[in-house]
Amino acid sequence: MNPLTVPGMPLRRVHNKALILACLHAVIFAFVFWFAFFIRSDFNIESTVAWLSLRTICGVVAFKLAIFYWLGHCHTSWKRIAFNDLTSLIWAATLSMLVLISIESLLLTSGRFGEFTRVPRSVFVLDWAGTVLAIGGIRALWRSVREELRPLLTSKPVRTVLIVGADDAGELLARNLSTATNSQYFVAGFLDDDPGLLHNRVAGLEVLGTVDDAAREVERRRIDDVVVQSGSLDGKRLRKLFETCTEAGAQVKVMPAIDELLVGHDGPSHVKPRPVEIKDLLRREPVKLDDAAVRRLIEGNTILVTGAGGSIGSEICRQVLRFEPHQLLLVERGENALFLLEQEFCRYEPRPPFEPLIADITDEARMDQIIATYRPTVIFHAAAHKHVPMMEWNPAEAIKNNCIGTQILARLADKHGVREFVMISTDKAVNPTSVMGCSKLIAERFVQSLSAESKTKFLVVRFGNVLASNGSVVPIFQEQIRLGGPITVTHPDISRYFMMIPEASQLVLQAAAMGSGGEIFVLDMGESVKIVDLARDLISLSGLGEDDIEIVFTGLRPGEKLYEELYFDDEQRLPTSHPKVFCAMHRPTTVAAVERLLDDLASVIEEPPEVVKARLRDLVAEYGSHSVEEPTPATPRKAHAK
Repeated sequence: MNPLTVPGMPLRRVHNKALILACLHAVIFAFVFWFAFFIRSDFNIESTVAWLSLRTICGVVAFKLAIFYWLGHCHTSWKRIAFNDLTSLIWAATLSMLVLISIESLLLTSGRFGEFTRVPRSVFVLDWAGTVLAIGGIRALWRSVREELRPLLTSKPVRTVLIVGADDAGELLARNLSTATNSQYFVAGFLDDDPGLLHNRVAGLEVLGTVDDAAREVERRRIDDVVVQSGSLDGKRLRKLFETCTEAGAQVKVMPAIDELLVGHDGPSHVKPRPVEIKDLLRREPVKLDDAAVRRLIEGNTILVTGAGGSIGSEICRQVLRFEPHQLLLVERGENALFLLEQEFCRYEPRPPFEPLIADITDEARMDQIIATYRPTVIFHAAAHKHVPMMEWNPAEAIKNNCIGTQILARLADKHGVREFVMISTDKAVNPTSVMGCSKLIAERFVQSLSAESKTKFLVVRFGNVLASNGSVVPIFQEQIRLGGPITVTHPDISRYFMMIPEASQLVLQAAAMGSGGEIFVLDMGESVKIVDLARDLISLSGLGEDDIEIVFTGLRPGEKLYEELYFDDEQRLPTSHPKVFCAMHRPTTVAAVERLLDDLASVIEEPPEVVKARLRDLVAEYGSHSVEEPTPATPRKAHAK
């Protein structure tokens, strides 16, 4: 055992800073104890009392210094003093007083050092109060002066900040911006919509107005930055705040929320606000999951996810791990995507139970081996070809992967008694005008029809585009802006539903937890967004003006329509127990009918693309019957980003 340690007692490193603080505490203790005698004697110390204070002061200082050092007060940073430091100070002062009174009682009983025993008890009480006031006051003054005068003393340019939200998160954000050593921000106050907080003070800063008053306060106080906690405002309000503050001359920035910092980061001690991103402008109210229901679905069970390396599949895997499965099976045919996901999960502490499995869902023997070996309880089927133009050029591959692959996987789930099978579908399956959408519609119908004949619960979850997924429009636009433009949009009126990847994945788990079999669950996608407006937002967020980047309209691509739909006309939309999940009741189809259709399509798999698409039109009445506008090779037209 180290001779400097005692079991149960923390080891305090001796270094220059600790020694300096120890000397400072000793001086304060000596002054406070002498001042306690001074007050006790009604500010008139007689010679005998003065001599008594001098005789006892060394012992008092020594005992108090030992206690304060042991409790870590000589190792506390005065730059970041908080309320719990005051609690610790009171405890240390109280313990010191009790120890000194106990020692006095023991000395009185023994009759030794009688001069010490004549110290009045009230002196110890006054010493306790003086110690708390002196040390607490000096620490608070040090931090206050440092924070208030830092903007005047620093050589770096200081930016004046307004913080949106005077709640606990806003208070922590204000302290983070004010106390960080290299921070360039001076916090002017808060904005909050709570009328009870208006013009009150939070963390020493005034609540200056509501969020709608932001532009006025920016102009009045010459604010440089308006900082918003990520997720605290929905997309509409953040968009309005961004527009009004930018017009008033301030930048709107976003401070990452704690969940953003915990995923994939080692966590620096000071996190800087980031610029507003497109995901912030499209953000909706956070999803509130029925965690208990999802946990019953996943906890302790083996979960298999196909397409695990894709945008949705990988996020479903991350969400599943939150609920402690017995094992997570990552099924993916793309080696690189699976490798990256495996590397990510290997960095988790503790390492989660998962198995990376390279496999193609159209390889029946391989999938049969996997399901028979691992016996999954739930399968999330996210593997699919999803790019509309690509499937127009390669329709046979859409049939193989999206239709026949789903048929193989669903049949194996039924064969091996998988408890639940969840297929991820798309809004493009509704009144499809593309091969991709039609293939997903056929897969939907097979899964739904099989549910009527199987003990496995088969469910379908249907939703629209996910923002910033692989190959989606946002990263394409961002790359076009980086290259100086132009941004290519197919049509000025084209619109799409968008959802954040985590939100979509969470709602997939929620739908799976509430399903009884045979349902088509449709996620609430909010309002449809015009793609040209999305492009203009990205131009603005890049710090460019209206005329800096051109938008070129190129005409609809093969299989593309102006707007997407979430329901067929004959589908009944029913609410569920979750406000963001609905159930679409579709006309029933038999397994035999869908399998005859699949057999017919399989017979033309090797034919040219035109033959495959023609057979699709013959077999699927909905395919192409609701086209809004036929894709034509239009001459590119330019439009300014206004």
